[in-house]
Amino acid sequence: MDTMRERFAPVVSQLLDEDPRVAVVLAEIGAADFQETMRRHPDRVVNVGIREQLLVGAGAGLALTGLRPVLHTFASFLVERPFEQVKLDLGHQGVGAVLVSAAASFDWPAGGFTHMAPGDVALLDTLDGWTVHVPGHPDEAETLLRHAVAAGDDRVYVRLSLQANRAGRAVDGHRLITVREGRSGVVVAVGPMLDAVLEATEGLDMTVLYATTVRPFDAAALRRATASAGTDVVLVEPYLAGTSTAAVGDALADLPHRVLGLGVGRQELRRYGTVEEHVTTHGLDAGSLRERIGAFVAARRTVSTGA
Repeated sequence: MDTMRERFAPVVSQLLDEDPRVAVVLAEIGAADFQETMRRHPDRVVNVGIREQLLVGAGAGLALTGLRPVLHTFASFLVERPFEQVKLDLGHQGVGAVLVSAAASFDWPAGGFTHMAPGDVALLDTLDGWTVHVPGHPDEAETLLRHAVAAGDDRVYVRLSLQANRAGRAVDGHRLITVREGRSGVVVAVGPMLDAVLEATEGLDMTVLYATTVRPFDAAALRRATASAGTDVVLVEPYLAGTSTAAVGDALADLPHRVLGLGVGRQELRRYGTVEEHVTTHGLDAGSLRERIGAFVAARRTVSTGA
C-alpha cells in the first residue's frame, strides 16, 4: 500500500492538469515529486526554498489573484513556524488555501522535536473558519484532498501521516461515520487511530464513531450516538491529547456528560526511537487504549452504583 504522502503528489498533479486555478507552493520538501509537473506548469508550481513564512505568504498572494493554492511541507514548518502568516496573510486577508502537511505528530522521530507537530490542530483551533481533515488511509487522503481543492476559497488543512488503518472508508469531508454500535459510551477515533480503537474496544458494549473531518466537528452525529449509548465520550486523537474536548463539550452542553481525551502527551520524548515506540509511550497502542477506556467506563459504573 502506498502512503498518504505518496498519493499526494500524483493527485495534486492531476488537479493541476485539470483545473487552471490550482497552484502548488513548496519549500524544498516534496519538490522532487513535482519535477515533471513543474515542467508542464512552470507558472503554477513554485518552490520558494527553505523559507516557510514565504511559503504561506506566496500562497496568500496567489489566492489574491484568484488561484487556489496548495501549500505543502512538514506540519511543524507549515503550521507552527509560519503561524503569524497563517493568521494574517490568509485569515486576516480573508483568502483561502489548502495546507497539506506531512510528518504528523512524530512520523520521523529521527528528525527530532523540530520535525514533530502534535499541537498543529490545537493551534489552528485558535483561528476562525478552518476546515481540518485527518485521513486514516491513502484512499481517504485522496478523497479529502479533492474535497479540499474544490472547496471554493475556504481555508483547509489536510493532515497526512505515515500511520494508517488497514482499510479506507467512504468519507465525505463532513460527517462522522458509525463503525460500531453499543450502549455503554461513545469512542470517537480520529484518522489513523481507528484500527487501534476497534481492537481496544472489541467485546466492549461501546459505539465507535470514525472522524476524518474534525473541524467543523459533527456535533449532530455525536448527539445521535449518545442518545442510545449514553453521554460518556472518549476521544482518541493522533495529536495533542484533549484537542477536541471543547468541541465535544459544546455538542453536549445541555446534557450531563463525561469526556476523556486521549492523544499525544505534552511531555517531550527526547529519546526519539521509532514511531511504534512513540505510539506506545503515549498510550495509543490497542492494549493501552483498552486499559484507559476500560478504567473510564468502570469509573462511571462505580459512581452510579455507589460502590
